[in-house]
Order: sequence, then C-alpha cells, then structure tokens
Amino acid sequence: MTLEPLIGLTLVDLYAGSGALGIEALSRGARTVHFVERERSALAALRENLETLGLEERAQVWPLGLPQGFKRLQAALNQADVLIADPPYGGAAARATLAALGAPGVLRAGARVVVEHHGKDELPERAGVLARERERRYGETVVSTYRAAGEDPASAEERA
Repeated sequence: MTLEPLIGLTLVDLYAGSGALGIEALSRGARTVHFVERERSALAALRENLETLGLEERAQVWPLGLPQGFKRLQAALNQADVLIADPPYGGAAARATLAALGAPGVLRAGARVVVEHHGKDELPERAGVLARERERRYGETVVSTYRAAGEDPASAEERA
C-alpha cells in the first residue's frame, strides 16, 4: 500500500500489526495516527516501534478487535481524514470493515478508506456511504480506495 503526502491529516490504521503503514504516514507528515490492533505480540512491536522512533506523542494505540471495536473508536473515526486497513486475507474481514465504516454517521464526508486485500476477495463498489474511487492491482494484492459521501457527523451534531 503506498501513501501520498499526508501533511496535517488524521489517520486511523486498522489491523495495524507492527504499525508500518501508520508510521510511514507519520513520516510523510500526518498529524496523528490512531493504531488499532488486538494481537498482543503485534501490540508490543507497535509500541516499541513508536517509542524507538519517538512518535508516541503523535500516536494513539487502541488494543481492540475489529469490527466489534468500532463503537469505542467512534470519536477517532469521526475525525479521520484517511483510514487504512490491511485486514487478514479471506474477504470476510475486509467486507465487515467496509460495512461498519460505511454506516451513516461513522465517517465524516470526504474521508477516504484504503483497503488492501487479496485479488480473490471481491469488494463491493459501494458500502453504505462509501463509494469506490479506484482499485489498483499489484499481482495478487489489490488496493481499493473508497470515499465517504454525505454530511460530517460533527456538523449534524452542531445543528441538533
């Protein structure tokens, strides 16, 4: 998964593993990254990598399983400019992640969701408020980019 310059943006790195994608985003200028991972060994590596690189102040680590952990992430999801997801191959996790993120009010309008998945794992053109913008194939790996339509959750709350 390649990342364009991300200066000043807020990211959520879902299924973060050791944090390589989110750390790369921080190195390209992201303001903050929320790392989401449930595996203990990966969490230990992630925290060690952030500490070694001096990035703890620009990162928040969420030890959560997905998609069930999305409720606890709601505030971070509402603020995110970009979400990157590299779920386990097999299709079910990628589709469940898209379904949860595509629910109305979860993401702000214009937020992008970038999902890395196996080429055999077909993802839908649309998932709720998410519409696929592009798809790139790299051998057996596919990177699908979605954009959230609709209204910012914060704007709707201000009017209520």
